[in-house]
Amino acid sequence: MRRLRNFIAGSFSETSATLENVNPATGEVVGLVPDSDAADVDRAAQAARAAFPAWSKTPVAERARLLEALAAKIEQHTEELARLEVEDSGKPLTRARTLEIPRAASNFRFFATAVQNFHAETYRTDGVGLNYTLNQPRGVAGCISPWNLPLYLFTWKIAPALAAGCTVVAKPSELTPTTAERLCEFAHEIGLPPGVLNVVHGLGAKAGAAIVAHRGINTLSFTGGTVTGAEVARVAAPLFKKVGLELGGKNPTLVFADADLAEAIPACVQAAFGNQGQICLCGSRILVEESIYETFVEKFVAIARNLVVGDPLDPATQQGSLISKTHWEKVRGHVDRAVAEGGKLLCGGTVPNLPERCKNGYFLSPTVIAGLDPKCRTNQEEIFGPVATLMPFRGEREALEIANGVDYGLSASLFTTNLGRAHRLAEALECGTVWVNCWLVRDLRVPFGGVKSSGVGREGGDHALRFFTDPKTVCIRYSDEVPA
Repeated sequence: MRRLRNFIAGSFSETSATLENVNPATGEVVGLVPDSDAADVDRAAQAARAAFPAWSKTPVAERARLLEALAAKIEQHTEELARLEVEDSGKPLTRARTLEIPRAASNFRFFATAVQNFHAETYRTDGVGLNYTLNQPRGVAGCISPWNLPLYLFTWKIAPALAAGCTVVAKPSELTPTTAERLCEFAHEIGLPPGVLNVVHGLGAKAGAAIVAHRGINTLSFTGGTVTGAEVARVAAPLFKKVGLELGGKNPTLVFADADLAEAIPACVQAAFGNQGQICLCGSRILVEESIYETFVEKFVAIARNLVVGDPLDPATQQGSLISKTHWEKVRGHVDRAVAEGGKLLCGGTVPNLPERCKNGYFLSPTVIAGLDPKCRTNQEEIFGPVATLMPFRGEREALEIANGVDYGLSASLFTTNLGRAHRLAEALECGTVWVNCWLVRDLRVPFGGVKSSGVGREGGDHALRFFTDPKTVCIRYSDEVPA
């Protein structure tokens, strides 16, 4: 059984108090995780503050070189990291190996390049002077990441912070901590200066709360649930911290009669059940134009019913386990409530037949529910599991009313061959990202984030670099007069 450690000031350290690290696909305890407290966070914050002056003055090219070295380390250890991710999260190995670990490497490589092209502003005020800006790193950044895409989202926060010249105190989820420790080992091996990256493991209510409340950490990037995000904002506000919140979603998928169903239906299945529905961007509310509703339902359910749920290590597996017993029980409760609200269970809602190794794991078959009112709790609250609802609509106006009729506003998907409709609805949908005839197609240069209860701020490209820096304006007065 492995025992994970905190990484503070360039050294690893254990804590006396620990938490169990459980493989959700088997129910077995596979390791122990530090149960860090405010004192551990304080040590990490002090190390980060001590390292900041030198790191912030480190040439951009050198910071970029170190980020590239981290990317290379991740790529060299893709298979190892993918298997650790699977053991922590229960997701299919194929997904971790081909999508999530490569994306973690890409995050470092992307920001290594982006920071070298991070531009400042310069304006000449005729006859008066020259104004320009300096993009100065803010100091110590607190980065709190979730369990659903562990290394992927952990590096998505750390990479721009380090690139911008900030030092970091990071907390991965206590449910999926292992690849974060491995990344710290890589950081040590490539010669990242001590204190530049500090990782403290533990519970959100304890270690996470200490990061949020620490006066030596002036910037917070948080990804997680909306309720927790509201608490982060409440605590951080009187401390005047800069806060970015990427929170939950209840994302609509709109399918019009003119859509190419051969492409739309598989994309809708992927959007609904990717990573067992444990992605904030999942399209869990599927709205289908009335004239094609029955056809869509038949084909969608047929694909969903045949998704292979099984051992995450099996190459044939398309759906792994949910993250924990507690979360499994929560999702099952949502399904039961949907039926109580009058929903018709078209498929799923059951525990699938599993190989012996996974008999005690936390699995749930892809679940499709129809016949629910758009305003019911099932269609209003984020479930974060393999549960999708189907609803018919008549025309753009009704589709838009249903799509926007939730507290969340993270993303939406739209399937149509009508270019005018695509532009109209892309503008009218209340969310941070709209996909047209696709789902989860991402360019790392564009902004990512939500509106309404889905959060504040944006990640990605220059938007991330701006978040971790403050622009300073410099004005130099001069005269246009030519000396005699």
